[in-house]
Amino acid sequence: MGQYIGAVDLGTTSNRFIIFDRQGRIVGLDQKEHEQIFPKPGWVEHNPMEIWDNTRSVIRGALGKTGIRGSDIAAIGITNQRETAVVWNRHTGRPYYNAIVWQCTRTDTICNDLMADGGQDRFREKTGLPIATYFSGPKIKWILDHDPEARQAAESGEALFGTIETWIIWWLTGGPKGGAHVTDVTNASRTLMMNLKTLAWDEDILAILGVPPKMLPRIVPSVDRETWGHSLIDGPLKATVPVCGALGDQQAALVGQACFDVGEAKNTYGTGCFLLMNTGHEPIVSRHGLLTTLAYQISGQKPVYCLEGSIAIAGALVQWFRDNLNLIDQAPDIEALALSVEDNGGAYIVPAFSGLFAPYWRSDARGVIVGLTRFVNKGHLARAVLEANAFQARDIVEAMNKDSGVTLTSLKVDGGMVGNDLLMQFQSDILDVPVIRPTITETTALGAAYAAGLAVDYWSGRDELRRNWSMDRTWEPRMRAEDREKAYRGWQKAVTRTFDWI
Repeated sequence: MGQYIGAVDLGTTSNRFIIFDRQGRIVGLDQKEHEQIFPKPGWVEHNPMEIWDNTRSVIRGALGKTGIRGSDIAAIGITNQRETAVVWNRHTGRPYYNAIVWQCTRTDTICNDLMADGGQDRFREKTGLPIATYFSGPKIKWILDHDPEARQAAESGEALFGTIETWIIWWLTGGPKGGAHVTDVTNASRTLMMNLKTLAWDEDILAILGVPPKMLPRIVPSVDRETWGHSLIDGPLKATVPVCGALGDQQAALVGQACFDVGEAKNTYGTGCFLLMNTGHEPIVSRHGLLTTLAYQISGQKPVYCLEGSIAIAGALVQWFRDNLNLIDQAPDIEALALSVEDNGGAYIVPAFSGLFAPYWRSDARGVIVGLTRFVNKGHLARAVLEANAFQARDIVEAMNKDSGVTLTSLKVDGGMVGNDLLMQFQSDILDVPVIRPTITETTALGAAYAAGLAVDYWSGRDELRRNWSMDRTWEPRMRAEDREKAYRGWQKAVTRTFDWI
């Protein structure tokens, strides 16, 4: 068996290939960004062929930089931006349309039409999800409704649908020459088309959406001992490597953080913010605006479920502060600017740029800056940007505690913003629980590596993965209870000001 595991991390803004050793340490990495396409306000697309080309490029790049041979890789796992939809031709591999990205709001009319008959929770009992532009099912309908060639091909069995991991697994395992057309349970659970209990496509919902079943991938476990296929890693380091593990990016981070026990939770601070709590073998249907979703499934074992709070804009707010307002030169500069003042000066920023996700689900909301006085300066606004991330996470935790009946006792964190000490301290203060950063913060790619490694017995099981997890730093709450509640009341008031804008 090879001595390393490879993880393809298919993010919203870039692709990476990361090579891990048995201790879960990174031994090689290559990364490439892809274009963000904005045809109209609120619309977001990617070029699927660019994502595939970049995937091949970063695999070659990481191997080339390290001198590791393809035959040294025991297996490949995939993790991906979820809900992003691609429809392509099974014989040519040509997409009928650009990938429609999870953030895209073009399916608003489709979703409103679906809600007209049964409301936003029409499919929640079956799927665990509200009807929202976020999910893939309405995106497929949009492509089929707007491209007659795609519709015809879908009806005749020539067209295939997949989220990004399905698209890349299909190419890695042969593409038009017999590539595996599969999706793991975590990604399938984000389409609005999979039944949470049976882990199968729901025929009634498919009929309502007008999605032909023959275009859908086979639903498989996240950790699959029946390898989907082998990838020929090309270049001078030729080898065929099994492809056998896949997890949507947020579930991958949950696995990478070794949150295997009921009640364990993690928050990922990336483009958006995603807080997931393991709820065990039974799905808990949320009454407070959260998503019920698959955490992971290991071959031959019962699936594990989680509750998820999804926040659309987190790190993207810092980018907006940098690129649109030009108040800082680089994203990390925001911490020093925020530290130039003692508090937010009464100002709050609610980044509802494309509506609000959990727990509100308001596509009519738009961003606001409130509480402005002559006293407020750019330092206060910088602090309000960071605090918005922590307040949004508090909204999720409040809903999670109500839904699960389990009170959060600590929060494991990962993602690009966890190097910001001010944000981490404020997160601990506003939640009133310890916030814990692991030594390895690339937990998303690590989770994908774990899925593939477990499938080929590179790792013995979850206990070994727990032993790999180690703590880098913990922040303890320091804020007085009355100050915490006053600050949070101000935030809740600010959120209401975003409603009914559109």
